[in-house]
Amino acid sequence: MIGGNTWHVSGGRVLGPAPFLVAGIVNVTPDSFFDGGRFLDPQAALAQGRELVQAGAHILDVGGESTRPGAAPVTEADELARVVPVIEALAGLSDPDKGESPTLSVDTYKARVAVAALGAGAFIVNDISACRFDPELLDVLAQHKPGYVLMHSLGRPGTMQQDPRYTDVVGEIMDFFEQRLSALTKAGLPEASIVLDPGIGFGKLLEHNLAILRGLERFGALGRPLFVGLSNKSLWGQLLGLAPGQRQNATAVATGLLVARGVLVHRVHEVASAHQAGVIATAITPESGTWQSQGA
Repeated sequence: MIGGNTWHVSGGRVLGPAPFLVAGIVNVTPDSFFDGGRFLDPQAALAQGRELVQAGAHILDVGGESTRPGAAPVTEADELARVVPVIEALAGLSDPDKGESPTLSVDTYKARVAVAALGAGAFIVNDISACRFDPELLDVLAQHKPGYVLMHSLGRPGTMQQDPRYTDVVGEIMDFFEQRLSALTKAGLPEASIVLDPGIGFGKLLEHNLAILRGLERFGALGRPLFVGLSNKSLWGQLLGLAPGQRQNATAVATGLLVARGVLVHRVHEVASAHQAGVIATAITPESGTWQSQGA
């Protein structure tokens, strides 16, 4: 697999070895591009999380601030009020096959939100900023040592799509990852806790996104597994002329292709179809070996 098939998160938990992991999205926001407002109520978010786990999610990624292109930031207080009760409730879910709660992730770049979420039951911090928006987050990671998603973005959500330019998009993202990996490990976060997200759609045009997806194997030189989020994103609209509510098939096809190529973690809205795509890809890919139904 590209960069490996295990991921160490907080509390001594290790995800994998697995042919793939599915991270189900729980947006506790009023304005996310695909499902904004549907799960803003904590009870609706809990029901959604339960449904995603039953559909095969290994991870639930809870976010309280939309990071779609053009999104406005929310206050720390609002984000805390949205995500902490949901994470506490989701931490009470149990997986009868494994005897443990689902692995919870918080999608935030704010240090205080990360601390509160980890205290409420999260094991992973999914950070679009690579610790650049709130430098105190680096200290939180060093102290708590959660699983960490190191993502590349070109600026903040509000402005990142304003004329993004690259000479070699994959090479420039690799340089970025090398710099940030060094900063994270020097601060005290174990390398085994880090996965890499090239940030599809975060300061990238269609040509950049496609170049990244074609060149994913190059990231294997960095030695860390990949985490990719391409669920229902605008590249499918640009490539295929599809509205957001019509992109599920494109997402499932792309997920299967990326599983076959060795991407470990797939962040999606529709867990069932992504899980099915992963099982099929694993079963018919010679290099993947025998499928294990309990993949994580």
